[in-house]
Amino acid sequence: MHLDVLHLDDAFAVVNKPAGLMVHDSALARGETDFAADRLREQFGRPIFLVHRLDRATSGCLLLAFDRETASSLGKVLMSREVQKDYWAVCRGWPEEAFVIDHPLDGGPGKPQKKPAVTRFERLATTELQLPSSGFETSRYSLLRAELETGRFRQIRRHLKHVSHHLIGDTSHGDGRHNRNFRMLGIHRMLLHARRLGFAHPRDGSRVEVVAPIDAEFAKALAMFEGFDADARDR
Repeated sequence: MHLDVLHLDDAFAVVNKPAGLMVHDSALARGETDFAADRLREQFGRPIFLVHRLDRATSGCLLLAFDRETASSLGKVLMSREVQKDYWAVCRGWPEEAFVIDHPLDGGPGKPQKKPAVTRFERLATTELQLPSSGFETSRYSLLRAELETGRFRQIRRHLKHVSHHLIGDTSHGDGRHNRNFRMLGIHRMLLHARRLGFAHPRDGSRVEVVAPIDAEFAKALAMFEGFDADARDR
């Protein structure tokens, strides 16, 4: 039940949240009783304060603090451009090698006001699978690095939908045909992973750099991208 700890000191921790686990109780929980926040309180044996959130279906770096002051300081860091927050995502199609999506988004259910939302993407690798799609004999997919300049509700997922490069495994904003292709290959999770988190320590200014390993299903997806070396990419 314990989550893998990627960084730990007296002020805060970064853990690797698995896909499928909700971070905390909310209106979206719908009867769920297992939450990362509850596990982490028990795991560390002390109060914890979540600095940011990840969707249930997203895996990777989750930042938490052990006191309110540190949580507030880290929250301000995350709201600034002084933090490196990279995600890996697998999408349908072959977008440009580098592109920016600047498209305002609302705050989710009950929050209709749209606010600026910007995501920068870099295409890391491509693959073409022998799976028919939309009249074509093959299906094309890309592995992307996504860097958030803002942190809106389901931002990466909704931005990729906006440009018709839907995130694979996304049952809310994705493309069902391509999701089924990956389920046929034994990959049932949403392919979005909070890969890297980098920022200045709020107490002494030292650099904190954390990389979250991918799980077996995500690794199975990456194996389809010939020539992509995840470890080399992070060096």
